[in-house]
Amino acid sequence: MNVAEAMTPRSKVVTVELPGTRDDVLEYLQERSFSSVPVVKGTGDDEEYRGLVSRDHLIESPDEDQLALLMQEVPTTTQDATVEEVAALMVEEGARRVPVVDGRLEGIVTVTDVVRAIADGDASGDAAVGDVASRDVNTTHVGVPLSVAERELYYANLPYAVVLGDDGSMTGVLTEVDIIDVARVVEGEAETGDSIADEDSDWKWESIKAVGNRYLPTRNVEIPAAPVREFMTDDVVTVSGEKTAREAARTMLQYDIEQIPLVSGDRLTGIVRDVNLLEALR
Repeated sequence: MNVAEAMTPRSKVVTVELPGTRDDVLEYLQERSFSSVPVVKGTGDDEEYRGLVSRDHLIESPDEDQLALLMQEVPTTTQDATVEEVAALMVEEGARRVPVVDGRLEGIVTVTDVVRAIADGDASGDAAVGDVASRDVNTTHVGVPLSVAERELYYANLPYAVVLGDDGSMTGVLTEVDIIDVARVVEGEAETGDSIADEDSDWKWESIKAVGNRYLPTRNVEIPAAPVREFMTDDVVTVSGEKTAREAARTMLQYDIEQIPLVSGDRLTGIVRDVNLLEALR
């Protein structure tokens, strides 16, 4: 199967146009749950592809407003590349969305598109998920302020955390999408949020500027300080190690999720991410 058959064509690709602002991108990321948005200049036959703006770069560049300075150069592919070739590119570059470019933007191919090819039998999916799952699981606690959990995901360089209760058992999953859904841009106030951790606070971390809503002095994306339990998904879909990659791919598409905790009975033993399914194609 080639990229032309798997990709979303240009007519259906949501883009932002230069000149534009971070608010334009944040709106799309929140409404569509995208990880990034292509940036173009001009329209019709004069349209030029310029780059991508990602949700993590948006949060990490709080003082920048202009799309021209927020967008990043990312690897691209062509329509005649195979799904396996673009899967390898995604794994190697850590890219979730690869623009399909031949002088101009022709479409975009995503990790989900490759997962769909696996689910439909157009790419290999016979491997057992127990063989492709990661045994290192990123976790957080139900009581952690969301503003702190966002930093945990950032420093782990992962888009998710399995949420643990007081007894160490799995109680939910928190994702970047959950965080971006409740983020908002704030303007020009030299505040550090609604509440600062005092000396008796369980969450007084010297490295965290504010345990309340997290602000920087000029402009920032505000992350609520309420505990993770208020934002996580608590109805967690799981998978056992005997299931195939194809079965896991179908489950991801059915529930619109990017990772599935791997369990043995009631015990958490790993995580199956969509990129793990791509790695099995290499």
